[in-house]
Amino acid sequence: MRAGIVVTAVLVALVMASVPAQAQEQTEEDSDVLLDVVLPLSLAFIMFSLGLGLTVEDFSLVLREPKAFGIGVANQMVVLPSVGFAIATLADLDGELAVGLMILACCPGGVTSNILTKLAKGDTALSISYTAVFSVVTVLTLPLIVGFSMDHFMGEDSPSIDVITLGIQMFLLTTVPVFIGMGLRRSRPEIANGMEKGVNTTAVVLFAIIVLAAIATNWDLLMENIGTLGPAVVALNVIMLTIGFQSAKLLGLESMRATTVSIESGIQNATVGIAVGKLILTAEDGGLSALSLPSGVYGVMMYLVIIPFMYWRIASQDA
Repeated sequence: MRAGIVVTAVLVALVMASVPAQAQEQTEEDSDVLLDVVLPLSLAFIMFSLGLGLTVEDFSLVLREPKAFGIGVANQMVVLPSVGFAIATLADLDGELAVGLMILACCPGGVTSNILTKLAKGDTALSISYTAVFSVVTVLTLPLIVGFSMDHFMGEDSPSIDVITLGIQMFLLTTVPVFIGMGLRRSRPEIANGMEKGVNTTAVVLFAIIVLAAIATNWDLLMENIGTLGPAVVALNVIMLTIGFQSAKLLGLESMRATTVSIESGIQNATVGIAVGKLILTAEDGGLSALSLPSGVYGVMMYLVIIPFMYWRIASQDA
């Protein structure tokens, strides 16, 4: 109980430190608690739940399995943003929606990819290693790619963005909670084990709430763009799952690890995408901006793609 109280206090402190002063003032004036406090706190909690299941040894698999990890890095850091850029361009998405798709394409897999890999009978240890490393590296890569995307897709209409500030905010909301979870597991494994099931369940509920909130607050915009945005996020999902699996098989990885590479390449953490969109830009009515909408839609539609994929991989393993 004491450990839980301490962790909660630390996460709240991280959220308050990461939210810009302007947003904090807006919270006081407009009572927009859901978006300015609950959303970042939920993201920090979800990342803490991820860290609670990680150990330092999970990072070491990177050195023991360099080829498998290298394929995943290339797909996540190079191929995925490139495919996202191509889809946003070919689909002729509105400027903010295009940038939102790029934000999604820069997000790591997170807890969701670990769970899906386990269910699909992939290499869970490799999946956890990917998640551990990508969750840290994304703090550096996402602000840079998003900054470029805003200049390209939004031009003069793009809001000013401080890449360093965005990186610091992401570090406080994503990386630090992961390290706190890892630290708790290392120093108090019995407490971590006791908390893990409840924490993971809460994280899933928070994920669902965040995704639904992103869609609800942008409902009119979603209805106007569903004909292009829906196919765009599904295409990103399908293409990256395919590239991930085929690249792994082409370079000689066995089926179990090819499944893992595929899921890590094709599944992104929608919660991070929604929160980053909110950090960059707030809608005129104080709600989530269009930058968050692609991640919200993706958080729902990815299951339409990943469930058939998982059944295929399970059937292939059993055959």
